[in-house]
Amino acid sequence: MANNTFTNKNIYDTVRMNIKKYRKAAKMTQQELADASGFSHGYIREIESIKMGATFSLDAVEKIANGLNIDFKYLFEENNEN
Repeated sequence: MANNTFTNKNIYDTVRMNIKKYRKAAKMTQQELADASGFSHGYIREIESIKMGATFSLDAVEKIANGLNIDFKYLFEENNEN
């Protein structure tokens, strides 16, 4: 992370964008991710749509990563692709 400066807002935005990206890459619906991670569909929807704000926990991110069957760290990587 040489030239990256994270604020609370952008790290949460990075995580939420990556959750959505990896979910779509896995061809999973929000409901399927909710079932795989142990959360409600509404919770996954809120995280992906920014309604949750900067309040979801690292434990929740880990459970979502497990539900996506990816390494936790990938959800924190900044991606310059649109």
